[in-house]
Amino acid sequence: MSQVEESIEVDVPVRTAYNQWTQFETFPHFMEGVEKITQVNDTLTRWKTKVAGTEREFDAEITEQIPDERVAWTTVGGEARQAGVVTFHRLHDTRTKVMLQMDFDPHGFAESIGDGLGFVKRQVAGDLKRFKEYIESRGTETGSWRGEV
Repeated sequence: MSQVEESIEVDVPVRTAYNQWTQFETFPHFMEGVEKITQVNDTLTRWKTKVAGTEREFDAEITEQIPDERVAWTTVGGEARQAGVVTFHRLHDTRTKVMLQMDFDPHGFAESIGDGLGFVKRQVAGDLKRFKEYIESRGTETGSWRGEV
């Protein structure tokens, strides 16, 4: 298993950052390689990705969700194997630190090489940067889910 940890500060309240993160179907707007996410139910999402020409489909289960604090997940079924957590830290009334920690299992030779070269770490950092641009340019979330898991 490999690990990646990245964080970014966004100029929106913690509630806004958290609410946007619960809108999984908007992830393709800021996550490179994510083509589509379908919210199946409160705890299950179906992902379609294409990274470096390799297409994958898998399900991810939300294992913990606490409003304004954290969203944790793990993949179930499919070829992708990963688990992670995104936490939200209030820095100021209008500033939030978003921290992503993820464990993943590179699949095959090409993914192992890419992991060794830091591809996943750079991709996660880029995704967080695009999330920052997305939420700050909007100034508000596209929706929210305030339930607990």
